[in-house]
Amino acid sequence: MSATTTGRRRSSPADDGGLTELRNADARRGRLVRGMMLTVALIYVSVLLLAPLAGIVIGALKAGFGTIGRTFGQADLQHAFLLTVVIMLVTVIVTTAFGVVVALVLARDRFPGQRLVSALVDLPLAISPVVVGLMAVLLFGRGGWFAPFFAARGVQILFALPAMILVTIFISIPFVIREVVPVLQELGMEEEQAAWTLGASRVQTFFTVTLRNIRWGLLYGIALSAARSIGEVGAVLIVSGAIQGRTETATLYILRAFDQYQDRQAYVVALTLAAFSIVLLVGIETFKRRRSMEAD
Repeated sequence: MSATTTGRRRSSPADDGGLTELRNADARRGRLVRGMMLTVALIYVSVLLLAPLAGIVIGALKAGFGTIGRTFGQADLQHAFLLTVVIMLVTVIVTTAFGVVVALVLARDRFPGQRLVSALVDLPLAISPVVVGLMAVLLFGRGGWFAPFFAARGVQILFALPAMILVTIFISIPFVIREVVPVLQELGMEEEQAAWTLGASRVQTFFTVTLRNIRWGLLYGIALSAARSIGEVGAVLIVSGAIQGRTETATLYILRAFDQYQDRQAYVVALTLAAFSIVLLVGIETFKRRRSMEAD
């Protein structure tokens, strides 16, 4: 028997050409599918994000610099911005500290009811902000569970800053947790265990190893929490009473401005809040890429 019959059959040039054509056809179909998916994604983003943002920009610029200056010169709006900043800062501090602790527990520990705790983390995303506001009214309003306790001490929770902060914190809790947990799970515990072996305490290990490794996920969570806190309307509207010059935030100012047919002032404030969130996210992404290039 000859070697050609006992060995592996060699492919002919025609077979190689056919396989090449099939691979090229598959590659073309893959590029076509990716192009279609990219086109659909761009249309989706343009319709739901870029078009409304462009409308806000056009509406604000139509107001003119005179209207913009008069808008920011209003004492009520200045107080609204101050109130918004205070709520955002307190919310970011609380959700960051609480979120990192919960993320460490969910990613590092194993305990009964862990899935339940993980589901409860997402509860604020599943509940309407209006329902959150009504829950706060039931707890701290007249006849509420905690109303006698705070009333006896002269502390006003509802229709004041404390209730506005509480509902905003509740709504913003999931963002830091959901950004940090996947990072911790991907990193594992090798570096932390090495630090413990070298004699570092858990606190030292957290600040020198863990926090450094999760910093980008944490920053994204903080940015999302900050953007969510400045844009909250439903829950804050219910618990604040939207008292002009007292419990009116920047978003509630926008709502009142539209109700009073002051569309240009509303567009100016809306553009300011949107610009803050966009600049925050773009700044984090730019800084991250610059650090990655320096590391490479």
